[in-house]
Amino acid sequence: MVVQNEFVERAHRIVWCTVATVGPDKRPRSRILHPIWENGDQLTGWIVTRATPLKVRHVAYSPYLSCSYWEPGHEVAVADCAAEWVDDVATRQRVWELYRDAPPPLGYDFWSVFPEGPAGESPALLRLTPYRLRLSDVETLSGRKAAPAWP
Repeated sequence: MVVQNEFVERAHRIVWCTVATVGPDKRPRSRILHPIWENGDQLTGWIVTRATPLKVRHVAYSPYLSCSYWEPGHEVAVADCAAEWVDDVATRQRVWELYRDAPPPLGYDFWSVFPEGPAGESPALLRLTPYRLRLSDVETLSGRKAAPAWP
């Protein structure tokens, strides 16, 4: 649980991360996205995004992705996750409120990007279920100490 707590603290402080998927051509594709994490009984990440044809193809081909957070002081947090699209409007509404109510810099009001709201056709929601977390910093990157990971 210590690694999960530190992961969430770093992710919510850094905010934006590189998300990589792999498509049917077996080539990786990266984009910058803004996940939010809930650390309850099970760590769960959420990404409000557009379900572009490329993202849909990639998640259908391989329902896994990697979220990599980095900041200039070289604190790194990586979550390798199973990913699935969530169509349930009640869940989408709850996650929008989770983002809206989060303190800056994490908080975000998606109404400015998706004026039709969480039930609209344009916004989509990805649920992330991590199966591996890794943390590193200058000390671990230089080999002076071991990087904490879960599991």
